[in-house]
Amino acid sequence: MILLEFSLYPTDKGESVSKYVAPVLDRIDKSGIPYRLTPMGTILEGDWDDIFGVIKECFLEMKKDCKRITLIAKMDYRDAPMGRLTGKVEKLEKVLHRNLKT
Repeated sequence: MILLEFSLYPTDKGESVSKYVAPVLDRIDKSGIPYRLTPMGTILEGDWDDIFGVIKECFLEMKKDCKRITLIAKMDYRDAPMGRLTGKVEKLEKVLHRNLKT
C-alpha cells in the first residue's frame, strides 16, 4: 500500500487560491480513496493505480482554469494492508499514552 502526501496549487492566480483548490478536493473526496486533508496538503492511501489516477484527475481539474501549476509529492510504499493512514498515528498515541492533534 502507498501513503502519498501531495499539494497541488496554481502559481498564476495570486495569493488566495482556495477557489482553484476546492474542486480538486471535491474530486479526492468523491474518489472513495481514504485521505486526510492537512493545512499544507493531502495524504492519500491506496494502491499505485488508484492514487496516481486521482492525482491525474486533480491535475486535469486544475488545468481547466490555471496555466501554471505546482505539484509536490512525498510517497511511502510498504507491503502492508490498508489502514496505515490512521494506524501510524494510533501507534504513536499508544506509545505516548495520549491523543495527538491531527
